[in-house]
Amino acid sequence: MTIKIDKKIVKYSVVREGEKREETAKEPEKQETEAKVIRMHEKLERPEVLVGSTYKVKTPVSDHAMYVTINDIVLNEGTPYEQRRPFEIFINSKNLDHYQWIVALTRIMSAVFRKGGDVTFLVDELKAVFDPRGGYWQPGGKFMPSIIAELGHIIERHLISIGLLKPVGPDPEQQKLIEQKRAEFESRHKQRDAFAEDAFPEGAQLCTKCNTAAAVLLDGCMTCLNCGYSKCG
Repeated sequence: MTIKIDKKIVKYSVVREGEKREETAKEPEKQETEAKVIRMHEKLERPEVLVGSTYKVKTPVSDHAMYVTINDIVLNEGTPYEQRRPFEIFINSKNLDHYQWIVALTRIMSAVFRKGGDVTFLVDELKAVFDPRGGYWQPGGKFMPSIIAELGHIIERHLISIGLLKPVGPDPEQQKLIEQKRAEFESRHKQRDAFAEDAFPEGAQLCTKCNTAAAVLLDGCMTCLNCGYSKCG
């Protein structure tokens, strides 16, 4: 059979008969392996057992804590293509004030999870929700604009733990600068030791007005030698 070559030949190699047969045999195996890869879609049935994680949420705007449970489905278990994907979400709480929107939100989010595709957009959508009555501060100094935004942070944490999102944080140079600035701030605002060497007499107590270790007993009354404050007036 004659083969016409229209392009310029820039490279060539000789393929032996044995190598050709081996490559031909590998192609169906490769196609068969790729065909067995299970991807997330809405027609995927729920297994009897799911792997889940539960997160506790305690906010100052509610007397009762919320418990957020996210169950994952394991796709292609035991193969190189094994992957965990969120399948459903539940929120439980003794507080029934928000029961309606909690049920509606969890059902919608579970439907989005089961549909497949990129579900990470939910994180940004939830974190952008602000409470018109104002947010609150978490322990550690992090501001949370709403309970829904905190739910977005929980889902982000979960997606990072199962590998769907990459951890977000400062690079090494930024982390070094943060640690340097923190050390400077702590040294500048270091708490004063009431028993440290100072210009005031030894044993002076801390003044409640100027926060200086300069309060001593004068005429039966504690008086500050730094600002002159006295409990006796």
